[in-house]
Amino acid sequence: MEDSLYDLSPILPLLLVGAAIAALPVLWVAWRHRHASVGGRLHALTLVTLFLTFDLILFGAFTRLTDSGLGCPDWPGCYGSASPVGARAHIAAAQQALPSGPVTHGKAWIEMVHRYLATGVGALITLLAGAAWWMRRTHGRRDPGMHWLATATLVWVCVQGAFGALTVTMGLFPAIVTLHLLGGYTLLALLVWQSVRGGRLYGLVAAPAELSPAMRAGVAVAVLVLVLQAASGAWVSTNYAVLACTEFPKCQGVWWPDMDFAQAFQWWRPLGLDAQGASISFQAITAIHFVHRLAAVVTVTVLLALAARLYRTPTMRTAAKWLAALVLLQVATGLSNVVLGWPLVAAVAHTGGAAAMVGVLVWVLARTSATAAVLVPSAAQASFSPAASGVRE
Repeated sequence: MEDSLYDLSPILPLLLVGAAIAALPVLWVAWRHRHASVGGRLHALTLVTLFLTFDLILFGAFTRLTDSGLGCPDWPGCYGSASPVGARAHIAAAQQALPSGPVTHGKAWIEMVHRYLATGVGALITLLAGAAWWMRRTHGRRDPGMHWLATATLVWVCVQGAFGALTVTMGLFPAIVTLHLLGGYTLLALLVWQSVRGGRLYGLVAAPAELSPAMRAGVAVAVLVLVLQAASGAWVSTNYAVLACTEFPKCQGVWWPDMDFAQAFQWWRPLGLDAQGASISFQAITAIHFVHRLAAVVTVTVLLALAARLYRTPTMRTAAKWLAALVLLQVATGLSNVVLGWPLVAAVAHTGGAAAMVGVLVWVLARTSATAAVLVPSAAQASFSPAASGVRE
């Protein structure tokens, strides 16, 4: 079985599917912004890619929460085929051998659709990186950071692809799945920064908003707190610890249940097992859940306090409202997961809310950064102006 985990024979059809998926938003942007400047179309495509990346994170959560991560137990195809259609016999045999197992026709399609969408997003990011280098070479861009930022995003999406492969071939190894989710948030953050910086570079968005150094440091701290909480949440999800406590605010009828913290946070171990290969205890699962609860109190406090401070800055009031609303959404969906038995909609929304908060906070940092001022050569000023592009912030 080890030799069959990676079968590259369907790689070309998969790349063609990804290219076809990427072609749809490219054609839509080309038509929708046909009267815009080159910079305007590139900025619009970046925003569309950002939106699709957010959707991909949601669909990845859906894939994980429906236990479809191993719907096709090899990579990049499905039993060596480019789609579950060509793997019907293998899937039927696996399902017959283990009817309640990870391989079914439905789960195989969910897993492969996730891979198709990921390939399409990767194709769009590749196109954006190539366009950034082309813009620098042909239009005299003087901002060395923009094309390197696009290149870093391309490198990172390749890293994400590698983690996606390891997620499957290592049997949903909790550390790998957690890193894969955090990598998705990182990719989203890179695209947010790229969209803000690119829009300013091409003269399509306003000048940087003012925010004191202390406030920017506060936003950076909030990002760190949010990332740690997201890692804790991913650890809960990947270890199936959501239902270790099915009531709130108590857990298992007490304020402080019996917990095994040492076993709970053994980082490198297979799913359901400890580092020595024995089954992980319920006390460890409880500790994973309870630590996420405690960290949530800190995270909610920090983010709501930051939202209140940002609201005092006129240019940041919209971001402050979004941040506060998303925090409340996270509280609501988090409680729903516990008291309603982990409903799929609430669980997916919980992942999406975390991604959206990452996007808002990174947008604030990018929007208040002075490193991406408008850098438009005077000879091309008109063609890259907001009026010519029809794009507004």
